[in-house]
Amino acid sequence: MKDLYKVLDVPKKAPQEDIKKAYRKLAKKYHPDLNPGNTEIEQKFKEITAAYDLLSDSEKRARYDRGEIDASGAEQAHGGYYKTYTSGNGGRSGSKYWENSDFSSMFEDDDIMSTIFGQSSGRARTGRSSGRSRAPMDIRGHDVSYTLKVSFIEAALGAKRRVVLSDGHSLNVSIPPATEQGSKLRLKGKGGPGRGAGPTGDAYIEIHVDKHPYFASKGKDVYLDLPISLKEAVNGGKIQVPTIHGNVTLTIPPETNSGIKMRLKGKGIPNSKGASSGDQYVIFQIVLSKPQDPKLKKFLEEWSPENPQNVREHMEA
Repeated sequence: MKDLYKVLDVPKKAPQEDIKKAYRKLAKKYHPDLNPGNTEIEQKFKEITAAYDLLSDSEKRARYDRGEIDASGAEQAHGGYYKTYTSGNGGRSGSKYWENSDFSSMFEDDDIMSTIFGQSSGRARTGRSSGRSRAPMDIRGHDVSYTLKVSFIEAALGAKRRVVLSDGHSLNVSIPPATEQGSKLRLKGKGGPGRGAGPTGDAYIEIHVDKHPYFASKGKDVYLDLPISLKEAVNGGKIQVPTIHGNVTLTIPPETNSGIKMRLKGKGIPNSKGASSGDQYVIFQIVLSKPQDPKLKKFLEEWSPENPQNVREHMEA
């Protein structure tokens, strides 16, 4: 999240007069009317104006310094997701960054800037201004970004989550199947308000997927390291195996070694575009019982001399 003091290039303890001077200097440089058609300049102007709008209000500034509100003036969000940054409007009031703020008095000694800001605030200008009528700019609202944590299963199979936006409104968000770490969902028209007849910005939700205790994925395929006992490895048998779709029955072949892999076709991650699902791969891992069984140890000691075996023979130099 951007630091509003850094946006205005002032120290955190700066007096209000210094903040006002810093904004005046930056506004002259970045005002969209003086840089028509430059979207980067327009975005920069939104940021510095939103920063000044908040920091020039002593109550909002104090709350921001205490961490009670974020850079947009919104209450810090909770509930498994958080807003990362918005070049905002100074809070929940819905002001259109500088449209409803009258900064024209800051530029009374500057013909161009005084005229621009007078028209922006909707006041008629007199005196040294040119007197010409200028059409207000229609500027698209700013975009808002959030982060949402979901489980491995929710990301794999899809889910619906209810989120609360910074303006207090809540809505259901559909997480599609096969959502990957870092994917972004776009909520059209759920961002900041536009200026004039400009459209509302969008909200973007970046998905963070929690790790699963035993499932892992690669593309649409799911991988599972499955512990089996020595008896199951030697004799084989039928066992229940977890998948992201629920348990299935799997037959372990006799004389199965650790590292042997079996495929469960179609038990992987569904394809959100209607193509076939991925598969699940089960990798067997032999686990010896603890504490050690003395009978098993004795048996192996008696059995080994009669059945010599060099399992690392193929690795000799």
